[in-house]
Amino acid sequence: MRDVIRRHGIRRILGFGALLMVGAFVLIQLVPYGRDHTNPAATAEPRWDTPRTRALAKAACFDCHSNLTKWPWYTNVAPASWLVQKDVDDGRSVLNFSTWDRRRGEPGDIVEQVQSGEMPPLKYKLIHGAARLSSAEQRDLVNGLRATLAAGGSSAPGR
Repeated sequence: MRDVIRRHGIRRILGFGALLMVGAFVLIQLVPYGRDHTNPAATAEPRWDTPRTRALAKAACFDCHSNLTKWPWYTNVAPASWLVQKDVDDGRSVLNFSTWDRRRGEPGDIVEQVQSGEMPPLKYKLIHGAARLSSAEQRDLVNGLRATLAAGGSSAPGR
């Protein structure tokens, strides 16, 4: 191995490695997954107990759990695009605030997950400052979600 390094030089080997990495990065851009940035029409949202609850949910939850997802530039670059697309697809399939009239599962779980700090996930909060709720905001969101879920029903999107 030392002879290979001596013969070809460390710079040459590192340059070849860098070229391989750049080539791999360019090639993965050709994978078609992760660029389906659709936001289907919203059909109904929950009857929010207050506008504040909706605003907190929008800041902390809507990018993955609604049809109002914001798609920043990095969602067009693999492999970040793959991760974001999977998170949005998974989030919408579990809970979608934009299709409240067709909800599945038990929505009460969201209160527990927000209260425990599981949601929003750390990887999301690192990039999205608005999702980093203070203790008071987290408490308000938990209480607002409880009240919203207790009231039941749905309303036109954005209300």
